[in-house]
Amino acid sequence: MMQLATFAAEVHAILATELSKLRRDPTDIVTRSVQPVLWLLVFGQVLGRSRAIPTGGTSYLAFMAPGILAQSVLFMAIFYGIAVIWERDLGVLHKILVSPAHRSALVLGKGLSAGLRGLAQATIVYLLALAIHVHPRVEPLPLLGVAACVVLGSALFSTFSLIIACIVKTRERFMGIGQVLTMPLFFASNAIYPLALMPHWLRVISRGNPLSYLVDALRTFMIGTPSQFGLWLDFAVLAGVLLGLTALAARMFPALVR
Repeated sequence: MMQLATFAAEVHAILATELSKLRRDPTDIVTRSVQPVLWLLVFGQVLGRSRAIPTGGTSYLAFMAPGILAQSVLFMAIFYGIAVIWERDLGVLHKILVSPAHRSALVLGKGLSAGLRGLAQATIVYLLALAIHVHPRVEPLPLLGVAACVVLGSALFSTFSLIIACIVKTRERFMGIGQVLTMPLFFASNAIYPLALMPHWLRVISRGNPLSYLVDALRTFMIGTPSQFGLWLDFAVLAGVLLGLTALAARMFPALVR
């Protein structure tokens, strides 16, 4: 119990440090809200009018809104590693790594801070969805489900981002790799079209993509459509991948300063 309490305190310390940065400079949240606004107001409106993508009895905008929230989570979190490279260049990371804190606590604390940033994105998408008459569910239980999904998804992809940062080690390479990864992850998922429309090979890839499980859970909680995979599997995949990536990132983290 003492070890668990110590670990939780270490995670909280890292989380508080990261959130203090966000309070000092919240512009990152504002600038990253532009992309979901464009996707919903432009892309979603056009495809919704064309009726080119069958979504059953659900309007395309309602079908798309959870996918755009998942996209916002992905795009924000996948570039989280560049901040760690900045910390290394400024000497901050060296001070963190010489502390007695567990490496996994450092990684998890940073991942959870990305999760709280993701909640700000979720608020923006919800407000926008209400403005365009999508009518997402606003009952307490669905909202808690959305919050849990966003935190899990943000922590997962930000931890993945930390692993990339440990491998490439430079900001220039990281930006290139991040841009290469985001679009395939997004389009090889069920974010903007149903799995049934995909060719078989892409459907197989989509089922191995954690983003598909995040979208599936968000769609169930936000608009009430039945889960394709099962909510238990959605959360099991997201939590399992997060734990695996956290363990891997904790082992690789010291390599970033070498």
